[in-house]
Amino acid sequence: MKIAITAESTIDLTKELLEKFDIKTIPFQVILGDVQYKDGEEVSPSDIFKFVEEKKVLPKTSALNKEQYYNFFNEVKKDYDGIIHFSLSSGLSSSCQNAMDAAHSLENVYVVDTLSLSTGIALLAIYARKLADQDLELKEVYNKVVERIPNLQASFIIEKLNYLHKGGRCSALALLGANIMRIRPQIWLKDGKMSVHKKYVGKIEKVIENYCNDVLNEFNNPDLDVAFVTYTTATEGMIENAKKALKEKGFKNIYETVAGATITSHCGEHTLGILYLNDGSDNH
Repeated sequence: MKIAITAESTIDLTKELLEKFDIKTIPFQVILGDVQYKDGEEVSPSDIFKFVEEKKVLPKTSALNKEQYYNFFNEVKKDYDGIIHFSLSSGLSSSCQNAMDAAHSLENVYVVDTLSLSTGIALLAIYARKLADQDLELKEVYNKVVERIPNLQASFIIEKLNYLHKGGRCSALALLGANIMRIRPQIWLKDGKMSVHKKYVGKIEKVIENYCNDVLNEFNNPDLDVAFVTYTTATEGMIENAKKALKEKGFKNIYETVAGATITSHCGEHTLGILYLNDGSDNH
């Protein structure tokens, strides 16, 4: 059975990695002022930063509707026997439900609510591709992927809270205090929603080092096959500290990716996370 692996642009993979793992994407819409752009195709993180700097407001992101998913799935199905689609967490967007509604009208289309974002989605999609390449049945691939969702470790550090403040997720007082004290919150995905896990203080490069060590100690049963270092922007020191921590842990494949415009719109500059599956003792 020829199985297609699909996702939204919020999977945050480079074109090279999308080709390597044969993952097809449908773009989210990002609205800058009165103009709508396709995430990953027509707008970049640098466009987001420029817009926010000039307009002092955040861009808007638009969930994909049922018709868009239906048309996308139908087009993909011309070349495949079945589809497993990986959607941005239902706790963050209505797109996941819209994808599920579209899939109900089609045969052999399964939608995975990843309860994650960015390369957390990618970890599951890559696993699905490996299973599909082993000629497993569509439903078996879907079931195996869903079993791994609770083991996703997806978190990141935000250097400044400006974008969270503009988005209504942080008060002006909290913003002022965080910037004065150089507080860098660790945001993690739990049950499909974002929340603050820990708070760090100090220079961002050192914070990244401490964050990575803390994550690897807390989620200390990793599947060492794949890990991601994903960021909106980052200094060389931030990236190197993250890669060093993952290498020392023993990860075999460490991929560096830049977050797309949709994710960037909610986080801002100098946001970096490490992401991996924390179920290394299991056989996959």
